[in-house]
Amino acid sequence: MLDKLQAIRDKYLHLEELMSDPSVVGDVDRSKKINKEYKKLQPIVLTGNRYEKVLGDINSAKSILATESDNDLRDMAREEIESLQPELETLEAELVVLLTPKDPEDEKDVIFEIRSGTGGDEAALFAGDLYRMYMRYFSEMGWEVEVLDESPGAVGGFAKIVLDVSGEDVYRYLKFESGAHRVQRVPETEAKGRVHTSAATVAVLPKFEPEDIDIRKEDIRTDVFRASGAGGQHVNRTESGVRFTHLPTGAVAESTESRSQHKNREIAMGRLIQQIRDAQVQKEANALASARRSLVGSGDRSEKIRTYNWPQNRVTDHRLEGDNKNYNLDKIVVGEIGGLIEALTIADNAAKLQEELAD
Repeated sequence: MLDKLQAIRDKYLHLEELMSDPSVVGDVDRSKKINKEYKKLQPIVLTGNRYEKVLGDINSAKSILATESDNDLRDMAREEIESLQPELETLEAELVVLLTPKDPEDEKDVIFEIRSGTGGDEAALFAGDLYRMYMRYFSEMGWEVEVLDESPGAVGGFAKIVLDVSGEDVYRYLKFESGAHRVQRVPETEAKGRVHTSAATVAVLPKFEPEDIDIRKEDIRTDVFRASGAGGQHVNRTESGVRFTHLPTGAVAESTESRSQHKNREIAMGRLIQQIRDAQVQKEANALASARRSLVGSGDRSEKIRTYNWPQNRVTDHRLEGDNKNYNLDKIVVGEIGGLIEALTIADNAAKLQEELAD
């Protein structure tokens, strides 16, 4: 980390010199860009300077303990170490946050989808449990929620429910929820009390705008059509369905979730942009032989990310390790998932920082 801090400090000082360069001062656009980058690095440099100062003082005190025989000096050295160690740990935690690459999508609102998976009626009931769990969490976070589409299960719960969730940093908190959620419990219909395993999937789609990626309007073909299937009488009466085709890549995305054509345009565009971005990311990943898979995975629905074990009153997140991976089910199912989300965020940040320091 010290090597990384020194590299950032060198860049910071170079930018500082450029800010007083007459050729830069006379170029408004370049001056703004340099000033913006300078201010972005400033908190890292100031925190890093203090961290290195405290670390140096602690190492000096440890040297006194190792070399001095005078008891007074040794006592003073111990006191200094004890007083500085908490500050060092605090500064180190701050640097981890400051040095971790930021996800530009964290501030986005999301389309949040829950679908029942394997397990028939029990899977639909579990999807309903997940829906209530997340709705309590959304309410606690102060987010706004709109139901875009829902298909009830035969005996309760949901075969599918799609939500529009908006608020502050929604994707930042929900991005690790994508994947397969497994439940182990005795269904109400089970006469012999046997534990069954069922599943539901969660998909979290950040809401993109066309300006988020380089897509030209003339490269998109738009088709509107009458939606079909479950969803009420409106599906066959209005052309609310929207399909976008990106002509250069052939990517196709559509939406019939909402009665509103405007809302379906938003969803379909978000899906189209996601497809194009995913293709770009995959292309870049294939070009990097040393690319490492993220701790949290790709979010593919085939990946089992979490198990909800009713008999043992335990929720296990399979992406975490040690004491961080198990949680009290009673608390989780009533929406107290903030601690679990924080653990996933910390683990992901640590993995990102490790990759950043390794570069």
